[in-house]
Amino acid sequence: MAAQADFDVAIIGAGVNGAGIARDAALRGLKVIVFDKNDMCSGTSAISSRLIHGGLRYLEYAEIPLVYESLHERRCLRRIAEHLVKPLRISIPIFSGARRGKLLIRLGMIAYDILSINKRLPRHDMLDRQQIMSEEPGLRDEGLVGAARYFDAQVTFAERLVLENLLAARAAGAEVKTWCEVREIRTCDGAIEAVVYTDRTGTRHETRVSAVVNAAGPWVDEVLQTAPRTPKRFVGGTKGSHIIVSPFDGAPKDAFYVEAAADGRPFFIIPWNQQYLIGTTDIRYDGSLDEIRASEAEVEYLMSETNRVFPAAALTRSKINYAYAGVRPLPYQEKGPESAITRRHIIKINRKIATGLISIIGGKLTTYRHLAEQTVDCLGKILRRRLPECRTRETLLPGAGGLDRARERLHTADFVSKSCCERLLSIYGGRAPGIVDLALSDDELQAALDEAGDYLAAEVVFAIREEFAVTLTDIVFRRMMAGFDADQGRSLYDALARVAAREFAWSRQELETQLGELIRYADSLRAPA
Repeated sequence: MAAQADFDVAIIGAGVNGAGIARDAALRGLKVIVFDKNDMCSGTSAISSRLIHGGLRYLEYAEIPLVYESLHERRCLRRIAEHLVKPLRISIPIFSGARRGKLLIRLGMIAYDILSINKRLPRHDMLDRQQIMSEEPGLRDEGLVGAARYFDAQVTFAERLVLENLLAARAAGAEVKTWCEVREIRTCDGAIEAVVYTDRTGTRHETRVSAVVNAAGPWVDEVLQTAPRTPKRFVGGTKGSHIIVSPFDGAPKDAFYVEAAADGRPFFIIPWNQQYLIGTTDIRYDGSLDEIRASEAEVEYLMSETNRVFPAAALTRSKINYAYAGVRPLPYQEKGPESAITRRHIIKINRKIATGLISIIGGKLTTYRHLAEQTVDCLGKILRRRLPECRTRETLLPGAGGLDRARERLHTADFVSKSCCERLLSIYGGRAPGIVDLALSDDELQAALDEAGDYLAAEVVFAIREEFAVTLTDIVFRRMMAGFDADQGRSLYDALARVAAREFAWSRQELETQLGELIRYADSLRAPA
């Protein structure tokens, strides 16, 4: 008789798909363990355009079910994560001679409205040339015919969305192990038996599991190499890059969705985090998955197209605050245009490799919750367990509840400035009072890390004790979100490091090592000179 497994399912990958699956599975009573070889949300989930959208462009490829699913999930996320997911108005300028003319865009807008039935956001409207120019005077007027305007949604920090799914999973009993790399998927008589992994010290561990969900994104094929049988290639990702710039002359008030003159591909110019996020590119990629950087050509493409549409911008490389790039884990397709590769997710049951093994291919930030629901339904069948109904459609994420009470609590703390209060609520939502409580327990934690008083020392300790943070880079870029300020939060590094060193009891040598790694990571996001 086989030994009892320690967990029902091991989930490999703590991006949005893995985190969402962990939350759903744990809420339905499964014993769950999550692994990621890096920190959570350190791969594809962090390199998106940070939109929760229906995928207007997918209408061009007749992916109607995907658009409908996306719009339905957008409505769901606006409800269960209202502190993170906010409405975003988007304009589509229409120029004479473009591939997508006024009639085609108008038809797309009508279809988008029809598919988003019961939505809470306003319907689209069409503006003539004079109307759009009066609202967006920085827009290029040469050849301008008019514009379409519609609403989608934005998640400023996808990292926090991923984190809250993991927090919900942990609250439901899941175990989360970041910085732990799965080295072997072990089987017995063709069925999943265990996973072998190494922690940050290189120590090997073995955990018995009944099933494995491979949600490693672009690393799906690499993870499958650790199983006894080598499969065919499943993932053939495309690279996407973004540049981040400060507000520029003629910058738009709203987000813009623009057809590039160079290749006809739509790209976004989005107000984001008091800056502008511009992207993305879409290029087949077969290089290293661990060292992905925006190329000179991609940066030049995004700058020149923005300068064409907003002529006063005059963007140059010196005006780029930073850039980020990554790979979309799309289904492998050897030929054809990158934009035509489906964005639908695929839940692949790998029976030929091992019973109990599932791989997730593709997926979108917007549809992660539905993907998780479908995956856990599959797990129930594989495990021969009659699972309860999915609860994630209605169950709020941890920070989504009690926002009014949280605001009141923050206002009672004299060490929380007005701007700090708004920042804390936008990042932690209803969990923000936990930071105040922590600060009140230790006077040193009430100190601000910056002159403006927007960042508190207590946040560092909160990230370590409550949010799985292990390194300074985790804290700066994926917990406090200071790493995405215009200066990448560099002015905070020393003060923040001292607080972390005290909490972790780091030696001076370890502190210097951590600071060095943080600076190297921040430098890696700088645009190529």
